[in-house]
Amino acid sequence: MQVLDWNMTVVWLAVLVALVVIELLTMGLTTIWFAGGALIAAIASLFGVPLALQVILFLVASALLLYFTRPLAVKYFNRDRVRTNAESLVGRQAIVISEIDNLQGIGQVNVGGMEWSARTRVDGVRLPVGTVTTILAINGVKLIVEEQKEV
Repeated sequence: MQVLDWNMTVVWLAVLVALVVIELLTMGLTTIWFAGGALIAAIASLFGVPLALQVILFLVASALLLYFTRPLAVKYFNRDRVRTNAESLVGRQAIVISEIDNLQGIGQVNVGGMEWSARTRVDGVRLPVGTVTTILAINGVKLIVEEQKEV
């Protein structure tokens, strides 16, 4: 067995600590996957694995952790994420206060007492003043709406 290179182990552990600290400060589930890769690389360096292979292990382990565990982590750990004010508009009703015509680039709706520029999802559909719409999405500063279906 090769003589241990403590220098690389210390470097990988420093990278691990730095990534964990960044994750704790941001709480964004962004660097934790790479911290796992740094841990794998640190363990590999303890066994005398060449530096090139350590880097490859770091990259592969980080990618695998990101690919396989991130969807689960996002599902279970970001439940309390608060939607922004604009995101909360999706699904709500709005009333057309200025005719919406995508071809002319005009149209406004009122939602929750606020006026927003609006466009329809499909070009060629015009919505007259007074039409009740449903907000489908937000594109930049414009709401994407469609006429509300009768229930």
